Amino acid sequence: QVQLVESGGGLVQAGGSLRLSCAASRRTFTTSPMGWFRQAPGKEREFVASISSGSSIINYAVSVKGRFTISRDNAKNTVYLQMNSLKPEDTAVYYCAARAIATMGDRYDYWGQGTQVTVSS
Repeated sequence: QVQLVESGGGLVQAGGSLRLSCAASRRTFTTSPMGWFRQAPGKEREFVASISSGSSIINYAVSVKGRFTISRDNAKNTVYLQMNSLKPEDTAVYYCAARAIATMGDRYDYWGQGTQVTVSS
């Protein structure tokens, strides 16, 4: 079992920046592809970004490409989401997730509790 704990959410004005962190509880995190997802009120959860275990493969949703950057530090068992040029439509609960197997894919097996990001106009 892997426990994931997000932090770094908060309230920011449009155009501002936030950096989310997700700390994993287990060393096997280093072999797990990781992802960030978000869910806005009344909407389904959507993919934001993903990163392979060695950071060689990175994917972004079209809506955040060029503004958000996903990265990871395997020595610290932590994945990050740097969010710049934030817009009110980025307001959501942000979740990090981990896959149980080493290959990239759409299914994530472990989820954090989420952190709220609110962008005011």
